[in-house]
Amino acid sequence: MGRSNEQDLLSTEIVNRGIEPSGPNAGSPTFSVRVRRRLPDFLQSVNLKYVKLGYHYLINHAVYLATIPVLVLVFSAEVGSLSREEIWKKLWDYDLATVIGFFGVFVLTACVYFMSRPRSVYLIDFACYKPSDELKVTKEEFIELARKSGKFDEETLGFKKRILQASGIGDETYVPRSISSSENITTMKEGREEASTVIFGALDELFEKTRVKPKDVGVLVVNCSIFNPTPSLSAMVINHYKMRGNILSYNLGGMGCSAGIIAVDLARDMLQSNPNSYAVVVSTEMVGYNWYVGRDKSMVIPNCFFRMGCSAVMLSNRRRDFRHAKYRLEHIVRTHKAADDRSFRSVYQEEDEQGFKGLKISRDLTEVGGEALKTNITTLGPLVLPFSEQLLFFAALLRRTFSPATKTSTTTSFSTSATAKTNGIKSSSSDLSKPYIPDYKLAFEHFCFHAASKVVLEELQKNLGLSEENMEASRMTLHRFGNTSSSGIWYELAYLEAKESVRRGDRVWQIAFGSGFKCNSVVWKAMKKVKKPTRNNPWVDCINRYPVPL
Repeated sequence: MGRSNEQDLLSTEIVNRGIEPSGPNAGSPTFSVRVRRRLPDFLQSVNLKYVKLGYHYLINHAVYLATIPVLVLVFSAEVGSLSREEIWKKLWDYDLATVIGFFGVFVLTACVYFMSRPRSVYLIDFACYKPSDELKVTKEEFIELARKSGKFDEETLGFKKRILQASGIGDETYVPRSISSSENITTMKEGREEASTVIFGALDELFEKTRVKPKDVGVLVVNCSIFNPTPSLSAMVINHYKMRGNILSYNLGGMGCSAGIIAVDLARDMLQSNPNSYAVVVSTEMVGYNWYVGRDKSMVIPNCFFRMGCSAVMLSNRRRDFRHAKYRLEHIVRTHKAADDRSFRSVYQEEDEQGFKGLKISRDLTEVGGEALKTNITTLGPLVLPFSEQLLFFAALLRRTFSPATKTSTTTSFSTSATAKTNGIKSSSSDLSKPYIPDYKLAFEHFCFHAASKVVLEELQKNLGLSEENMEASRMTLHRFGNTSSSGIWYELAYLEAKESVRRGDRVWQIAFGSGFKCNSVVWKAMKKVKKPTRNNPWVDCINRYPVPL
């Protein structure tokens, strides 16, 4: 059983290696079989425990859902049994003190309710840094830069080339030119130089778009996973823009590609306790500082995917910003799987046998990511899905959990399905074992999935039943900008805005995952129709060419 489940997570692909140039097989075509791990099939692996956290949010408010209808029914029954004259008589029977006391209690209750409600958090605007054209490289140029550095042998360069060909990354991504240097580029000097370039570039654009002065910002959160100098990157920003002395600043490190959503969550918490404030969230990663120069293939992979990028987001809790804000923050759901050893070590920074530092990518990463993603989206489901979808989903889970047929089919599912296929009969036990997967297209109009790789995006589309249009922003961002780590989901939202796809009331789902292992979701609601930008958008000069086939 365990072995069959393991095989189900593998996919094979025949790769044409071309004509053998030499040897006994010279002139003959050569082929190889590539084996990849897939995301777990959500149809077969969603369990009841994955939705209990989501329903926990609803159960917290069950007291209101239970008592309010009862009070309404009692009041209606009491009033309905009286005539109009009797109602007026009862009202006039109360003395003035009782009426004033009742009115005072009502006003006090209303004030407490509205004061205890969390403040709405608005996204005023955001900016995505676009590097200069001199840093743009094709896939071939990327390999040549690596070869020019003299740090890689031909076998490693060939491995990089094969990874790039299957990555979904296009020929217009950006890398620092320092990666072609034969010198050590993983220095504090190089890291600070790259950080100041991308961070200040994004923030300059953000302050220009929002017309908010740096001194008016009350909360600053900067996240960068690998590069964490002293003083911190948040201190570097405060120094550059001469921000005020009582600013609440935070610097998040080592939290992977999903740190951007964690930073938004932290900024939201700070805004809840600091009224009438602006918060700025900066998300980035340093490509040059993370450059691995060894030969361990599991540590070479990050070199192939990560590219330069940075995003800056302006948030506000001021009620007067309701009118000109682009989006309102609806939900944030965070999932952390570090308690599991495989998840904890799936992306792990360490030294290789030669002493070179890098990020080691485990073969379990896809499976671990799938489990974290599954937990996150089924936790989010009760918060965003229509009631009809929740009811069908929950009923199917209960049927699958408590039905005797499903328990029997657990041990005989493979033989049953094989017999059914042989006889041309559809297996009923197989139907019972498959829970109802909600249609998330009913909850969201736009999807921004972390553009980790082409394979991951394909598996997400398959498991969630999404269309090509739903995946367009994620795929095109991967093609145009590569994997920019925690800032990638903002390049995807910028793509949707450049396409004029976002209208008033639309719901945008951003989801990212990273080391730890973590998977985080954030939901935004559009406050207005977003017009096509004419400047200060990374897609302005190329949006007419997209989408492109991959």
